[in-house]
Amino acid sequence: MKGLAAFVMRGRVQALLVSVAGAGSLLFCWISAAVIALVTLRKGVGQGAWLLAWALLPSGALLYAYGDSGPLTLLVGTTILAIVLRQSVSLSLSLLACVPLGVVTGLALVAFGGEYLDQIVALFGQFLANMEEQLSQGGQTVELARPGPVQIAGMLGAGTAISSVLCLLLARYWQAALYNPGGFGQEFKALYYPPVVTTALALGAVLLASMGAEYRTWAVICVLPLSVVGFALVHARVAWRGQGNGWLIGVYLAWLFLDPVKLFLVFAAIADSWFNFRQRWTPKPGTDVSERDTDEDR
Repeated sequence: MKGLAAFVMRGRVQALLVSVAGAGSLLFCWISAAVIALVTLRKGVGQGAWLLAWALLPSGALLYAYGDSGPLTLLVGTTILAIVLRQSVSLSLSLLACVPLGVVTGLALVAFGGEYLDQIVALFGQFLANMEEQLSQGGQTVELARPGPVQIAGMLGAGTAISSVLCLLLARYWQAALYNPGGFGQEFKALYYPPVVTTALALGAVLLASMGAEYRTWAVICVLPLSVVGFALVHARVAWRGQGNGWLIGVYLAWLFLDPVKLFLVFAAIADSWFNFRQRWTPKPGTDVSERDTDEDR
């Protein structure tokens, strides 16, 4: 992947080629999004916006032909986060921007994507009906809850926010790998939110979840920055203790399959905002994970 980033940064033609080629594919649009973010971070908003304008042509054609807005929203969302990071030089602030991004995406789908949402609801309904039929073969009737358009819109908004954050982190990793090796690791491990931010995010998630099942997918948008900080805390702890990558792989696998692990990382991020665990850990000389490098090319 570093080789791809190096190829893209050779010139505008190379960056344009990769951005446009990936933007027209459902499988590879994330590469285009990360490339546009990398160019935005390294060469400025103007260059990134120029690439985005060209990449919107194939993604817009995909939206027009199939009604799938996913690639387009991913490209725009990742570029917005990259602009925030470029202007603020703050990874924590750019990650926080994924919350309004996900909410606006969901609201836009509710307002303008009714037909698209109805199609997805119908697909879910058909899938769940088949599952009910299989589960009811033993003679016991099984009924599974059907998601509504609002719930699907929240799910898609959360998906856009998550994908945009991952593409931004990939672009930041590329930037550090090319111009400041090791800088991204230090920056990621130092991710931290003050108590007022974590409290606001947690209260927003609880409020949305309490409004009913249709809004629980919207609550995921609020806890996304906290989850990223939770992972950063795990990386910092593993680095401080000198543990291998096996621990990190185990945590990621547990997060994928175990819901309590997801909640644990969120609670860990909230607790860290109050107690700042990384300052309590005694770092080895020259390895203070709480140090922040403000260099633009980090």
